Amino acid sequence: MGNQESLLASDLPLSESHREILRTLIGSIIPASEEYDTPGADDPLIFKDVLITSGSYTDMFEAGLEDIDRQAMRSHNGVGFAALSDTDRRVMAEQLSRTLNPFLRTLVSITTQCYYRDDRVMQALGMDPRPPFPEGFTIEDGDWTLLEPVRRRGKLYRDIDS
Repeated sequence: MGNQESLLASDLPLSESHREILRTLIGSIIPASEEYDTPGADDPLIFKDVLITSGSYTDMFEAGLEDIDRQAMRSHNGVGFAALSDTDRRVMAEQLSRTLNPFLRTLVSITTQCYYRDDRVMQALGMDPRPPFPEGFTIEDGDWTLLEPVRRRGKLYRDIDS
């Protein structure tokens, strides 16, 4: 997995302050669970994977993280997002989750991708930490009659002349 490679701080996207805001934000999105023995998204390996994966979105992330930090400062007497208490960060993350902000949609997508490809998380879910191909995963047979309306509808495309 690429997130275990050693990186220099200068190789990482984002400034140190933006990385700290990002780390605390994704830790609020997916916190660690003692009950399920899983790390949070702010775990060093998962966080490094998020940084690497988000590299092509650096400009969007810088602007989005800066905006979140400004919002925190406005609503918490000048205290930035990374310095908020865990409770205040979770409340703010919950409020942010209700927005249709493209940065947040991208952030949540990248965070969940990186989180669920972590071996420890896969094992906690009872799955082998491996790619689905070539062995595949067994999927329980479902109720195939649920597809009848789709079959009755017919095709939604036109055949083209070859």
